[in-house]
Amino acid sequence: MSEKPFKGKVALVTGSARGIGRSIAEDLAEWGADQVILDMKQEDCDKTAQEISSEFAVKAVGVACNVTNKEQVGQAADKIKAEFGGLNFLVNNAGILRDNLLIRMKEEDWDIVMDVNLKGPFLVTQGMLRMLMKADGGGRIVNISSVSGLVGQAGQANYSSSKSGLIGFTKVVAREYASKGLLCNAICPGYVQTDLTGGLTEEVQQMLKESIPLGRAGKVEDISRVVRFLCSDDYHWNDTSLRCEQDTWTEYCCLYHCASGDCPARNVFMGCGAVDGCNSTHVLMDAVWAQFGQLAL
Repeated sequence: MSEKPFKGKVALVTGSARGIGRSIAEDLAEWGADQVILDMKQEDCDKTAQEISSEFAVKAVGVACNVTNKEQVGQAADKIKAEFGGLNFLVNNAGILRDNLLIRMKEEDWDIVMDVNLKGPFLVTQGMLRMLMKADGGGRIVNISSVSGLVGQAGQANYSSSKSGLIGFTKVVAREYASKGLLCNAICPGYVQTDLTGGLTEEVQQMLKESIPLGRAGKVEDISRVVRFLCSDDYHWNDTSLRCEQDTWTEYCCLYHCASGDCPARNVFMGCGAVDGCNSTHVLMDAVWAQFGQLAL
């Protein structure tokens, strides 16, 4: 790629020292975006920032921050402004699991999941809003929700509730700040192989794989490439609710080609029913593995 489309842009990905977050940071850096690597431990942030900076020739800064702590989020915002002068992309990726059946779930496990998965995006988004609204070309917020937030999962009363709440939060932010040129969307992945899901039992992991037609877990790249697309100039929608389930993944393909100008039927959404005016995008990843394997965006 001779000209990097994100050159001069700055991206903040929460929980980006490893896993899906790191993959997102790498894909954005590959297109030239400078990076804020934000995670719990400073040494992990610094290590990832140094590796990304060396590999992709971008500026990368590590910031240790507990996303549930408003004071720390404010300090992170101050550091980003001092280091980069502003912010273009925010990806709320940080999340945790504390699974158990409802009757056995501890109150503290409910609280911590809701704090990290829902309060965290609220605090970080609120703390970064002023910079995002001033971003050249319009800021972008991408929230990493989950298919569990749409359909619910047994043993995940806390996690499913937090991810469902994140979808609602996405809709509100999109509606409140569209007039400022700020786009806010959510991605709802299915089962992706990460350190987080690696803690599941072999039996549960196998059951999840068998539920996917392709017979394998998703890869972190399946998510990060969609994030990169949603941050790009190829994507202009802020009022689309896209639910790609089973055999309806073609709707997402229509979204991509229409947004990039390659689709002869630019109003295909009205025919396929993808638009319902909810002011956000929900991309369920299961069907891409069923029909296309890995996205190539």
